[in-house]
Amino acid sequence: MWRFNDADPAGALEDLLACCSSRRWAGEMVVGRPYRDVTQLVERSDRVFRALAWDDLRHALDAHPRIGDRAVGENREAGWSRDEQAAAVGAGDELKQANVDYEDRFGHVFLICATGLTADAILAEARRRLRNDIAAEREEVRQELRKIAALRLVKLAEA
Repeated sequence: MWRFNDADPAGALEDLLACCSSRRWAGEMVVGRPYRDVTQLVERSDRVFRALAWDDLRHALDAHPRIGDRAVGENREAGWSRDEQAAAVGAGDELKQANVDYEDRFGHVFLICATGLTADAILAEARRRLRNDIAAEREEVRQELRKIAALRLVKLAEA
């Protein structure tokens, strides 16, 4: 596979933290090397995500900007985030209010794998998820983080 398999552990960890900032996830992914191909890499990621505790997920979640806000910085993760959220940037007051309502209810940013979604679809999802109980929402967060990481792993493999 690409240079990731041969990178020193610190370099591989840095690459992975751009995909998902959960140190536990990234560490588990590093020790799983070598990967035959990107499919095996994403499958391993999915397995690791299923085993992460909420604290591990929360660490990753805290690194994400509010949906609709422009990620700052020139690093790889910020660039990917800007691309992924392109449709939501400047989406308007309704999405801003949905973000505030969500954060008040759950205590963290609303996270969604926004790639390919319109601002209206993101707003509809935020409103739907506001009706979740905490356990259901935490599972949705896990799945959204998993999807974002999978997309970024493919980008990393293609780089």
